[in-house]
Amino acid sequence: MLKSKDFDDWLAKAAPDENKSGDDIVVEPGDMELSDLWRPDDQVATGGPKALEESLRERGLITAEQMEQARSIHKKTPRKRLGQILLEMGVVEEADLLACLAQQYEVPFIRVEREMVDEKALAKLDGAFVEMHRILPLCFEEGKLVVATTDPTNVFLLDEVQRKTQMSLLVKVCPSEDIKNILTSMNEGHTDYQVDDIIKNVQEDDVEVINSEEEEITDLERVAGESPIIKFVNYIIFNAVKEGASDIHIEPGDKKLKVRYRIDGILFQMVSPPHNMHAPVVSRIKIMSNLDIAERRLPQDGRIRVTINGRNIDMRVSTLPTSHGEKVVIRILDMGSAQLNLTELGMDEDTLAIVERQIKQPHGIILVTGPTGSGKSTTLYAALRKMDAQRLNISTVEDPVEFQLPDITQTQVHEKIGMRFSTALRSLLRQDPDVIMVGEIRDEDTSRIAVQASLTGHLVLSTLHTNDAPSSITRLINIGVEPYLIAASTNAVLAQRLVRRTCKHCCEPYQVQPEEAGFIEMYGFNPDNLQRGVGCDRCRHTGFHGRIGIYELLAIDDTYRDIITKNPTVTELRRLCKERSMVNLREDGFRKVNAGLTTIDEVMRVTESVI
Repeated sequence: MLKSKDFDDWLAKAAPDENKSGDDIVVEPGDMELSDLWRPDDQVATGGPKALEESLRERGLITAEQMEQARSIHKKTPRKRLGQILLEMGVVEEADLLACLAQQYEVPFIRVEREMVDEKALAKLDGAFVEMHRILPLCFEEGKLVVATTDPTNVFLLDEVQRKTQMSLLVKVCPSEDIKNILTSMNEGHTDYQVDDIIKNVQEDDVEVINSEEEEITDLERVAGESPIIKFVNYIIFNAVKEGASDIHIEPGDKKLKVRYRIDGILFQMVSPPHNMHAPVVSRIKIMSNLDIAERRLPQDGRIRVTINGRNIDMRVSTLPTSHGEKVVIRILDMGSAQLNLTELGMDEDTLAIVERQIKQPHGIILVTGPTGSGKSTTLYAALRKMDAQRLNISTVEDPVEFQLPDITQTQVHEKIGMRFSTALRSLLRQDPDVIMVGEIRDEDTSRIAVQASLTGHLVLSTLHTNDAPSSITRLINIGVEPYLIAASTNAVLAQRLVRRTCKHCCEPYQVQPEEAGFIEMYGFNPDNLQRGVGCDRCRHTGFHGRIGIYELLAIDDTYRDIITKNPTVTELRRLCKERSMVNLREDGFRKVNAGLTTIDEVMRVTESVI
């Protein structure tokens, strides 16, 4: 089914001029205004686009009762579009709804078959881009590239495709299911020789497993120990480390097997081995991580330590039973990220100065907040590395201990045996600590102990999962900590996100669209000197290489403490922060856009829910 966002994007665009019509949407190079999406055809006379409801009823797809029910829901949720509501109700299929919308906007609607795809046209865009954005190059017509998409009004995407292909576009509409099926058939058609080519030049000793027991117990384990499987698993790990991936996803389907890497926060499909390799590949990984290869019904967690080119790499392995077999996710823990200094994280000078001053305080709580994968642990490790571990007793409680830090006492949480954050934190307080890092504040017990520790002369660093800095204060209140204790103990809250960094090898100036220029000007920056990556071999033709942080720092002073003791709402706190000119995540993101470090799309992607 088409995602809700696709229909929001589709239906949020301005309706076309009723005096215009056309067989195709034509996108000319360098000419991407919204008004230019609709080209008049003098040979076609039309009375204007039909309303969606009228088109659906004419085709017999909905009844008057169903439409009345949809209207009722729409009144209660006015931000949802009618098409989205009909899809969620299950009264229409995606293809039927898209056909009606295509008729309404006078855009060709097609069903895409495998034989309609010209491989030379498909080669104009890399597979990862096609899969991510669901826009499929089909063929060439009169010197133009025909593309099929579920959302032809996405001007930014069409502009990106036109820039990548350097061709004018003819845009048509098709269901997302058709695009998915074409991609699947293309991947299956290029499977066998990919794996043969990969393992041809891979040696068994490229990846050396540390302390791994490999006794042949079952037939499956014997197969997993055969040379091609060992070579292929070694290639997956070796290539992931080389590409700078943070995670490896091995995902079984009905008749396919996908291997994807998460690079700079985005998943990319790297290879599609034959489906019959799934069981031995999973077994090989289980052997390497000392898991039970006979247990396929329950999730398992393990750890692999390998040496690649003389470099020790830690990996966390998680298996999960699915309807098509076990899915495996391997988290790669690269010590290089833990060795970053605070100055290398991307903070501006003012934020960095305040953070460095805060971690020198003798007591209090410093919170780092953000969703999973936003770099919180890296920031905390960088802060600990800034401290004098020879003079201070620094202890941590983590789940898990991701990186070993010299001269610092690190404790692993074990929930199954009752070793929780709160339990470990109580014990640490008897160890005469100066600085305590708590991996995460999850419950009332842990939060209360952390607050009491900060009030009794300890500096406590920890994380929370909230969208922005002001929300962290209200989260602690909701957990059960009294507002006056939060006001007395909290020194600072640092909210952060990670955005992809513009590739420095292929970046170039570009002319922004009016909509983008409006965002930039709204935040006080000049839209005329922005840069973006055009794509090169070093960045996998994405235009991005590496990531950089964007930050929102709330330093608690007496004014904030007075407000916090009154148990404020998050809205009141955000209003106070704005009045006191606190730089929020999006503002810091646009500063980095203005400096050419990232793009508007990246900032909008990670901050859309925290405006």
